[in-house]
Amino acid sequence: GTGKSTLLRHLTWNTRKQVAVCAPTGVAALNVEGQTIHSLFRLPIGLIADSDIDQNDATRKILNAIDTLIIDEISMVNADVMDGIDRSLRQARARRREPFGGVQIVMFGDPYQLAPVPPRGDEARYIDDHYRSFWFFDAKVWAGEQAGDGLLEMGNYGAELNIRELTQIHRQDDDSFKTMLNAVRYGRVTADIAQKLNDAGARTPPTDAEDPIITLATRNDRVNQINAKHLAALPGREQTAVADVSGDFGRGDSYPADEHLKLKIGAQVMFLRNDSGSGGEPPRWVNGTIGTVTKILPDAVRVDVEGDEFDVEPVVWEKYRYAYDPFQKKLSRDVAAEFTQFPLRLAWAVTIHKSQGKTYERAIVDLGSGAFAPGQTYVALSRLTSLDGLYLSRPLRPRDIRVDENVRRFMKNAWEKQGTEMRAVSA
Repeated sequence: GTGKSTLLRHLTWNTRKQVAVCAPTGVAALNVEGQTIHSLFRLPIGLIADSDIDQNDATRKILNAIDTLIIDEISMVNADVMDGIDRSLRQARARRREPFGGVQIVMFGDPYQLAPVPPRGDEARYIDDHYRSFWFFDAKVWAGEQAGDGLLEMGNYGAELNIRELTQIHRQDDDSFKTMLNAVRYGRVTADIAQKLNDAGARTPPTDAEDPIITLATRNDRVNQINAKHLAALPGREQTAVADVSGDFGRGDSYPADEHLKLKIGAQVMFLRNDSGSGGEPPRWVNGTIGTVTKILPDAVRVDVEGDEFDVEPVVWEKYRYAYDPFQKKLSRDVAAEFTQFPLRLAWAVTIHKSQGKTYERAIVDLGSGAFAPGQTYVALSRLTSLDGLYLSRPLRPRDIRVDENVRRFMKNAWEKQGTEMRAVSA
């Protein structure tokens, strides 16, 4: 809630540089109107290690035209992919002794919230042998050492990683709640803070359909179970809206909405896009707004949002691909595929992972048998605008508060470096 996405958009809209925007997943790339890392760089799936990186002429031209590469959700990018980006740019631009081939890299993300997918099997053994951790900040490019390059030695030609932390929280106004959230974020929850969170959340959630509340759960199966149960309990006929997919949009897990959206009158839904508005009017809903379906029309779904009803029509998500324009000698961003669907999802429950970036006034946090990933509890709690909106399916336990030790190390070093720089400037 500190404005990372707002700052990213401001940068892309206001720079004169040739900018390419990418992200580690398809959905993340759609959110920033960019391209996935693997698609942009034509990286192989799986461990890259020191394997050859094949580049065709079109890819080389694109990578040579980039002045600044923006990477969103950088915490999900693993060290191996980070080094793959570095090697690709050095290779394409024939500037092998310069980190990232001389391209400026700007990264957005929060390692306290989202982690890279952990490696398994032989990949895990390789990472253990070659990296301090799988996180992006332990990539060899930052130390000046490249696997399989043969040109670099430790301490030479390495990039300097500069950290800038956004500290003003915009999602919450209550300083006391902000303090509690930061304690969960950093893994410094005292008995007093835990008691306050548990006392606040130990209430029976409202069941009034006119005052909807969403459950944030750790696992997909639990979310699907809750949504299916509530949808089946509604009277009336279930109707399905089928998405229109054109071009190469990838697989279902990269879709921004359900390919087959099942709805009934009375269904609780969440908006997946901001309302574009019209005629300068303020948006009627934003990404994450909760409402109730009141009517299903041939070309629209009528949704009640806090007493106001709106006819919601299908929207188009565009998947972009960068190309090089030889006449303009500039990067162009072309639409490679389109996904058309109502910007709605059943929302009696959603996974904590998919709640990332959303804001809710009220939510039930259901950690089930326990948070299984570092930062998961923090992400869930920090979606709320205030402590008054918190409902817990069970009390928080000490093992629910998980912070990756590599993140602690990385941020501690960053803060110490910033403190040194600030002292040097003030002196």
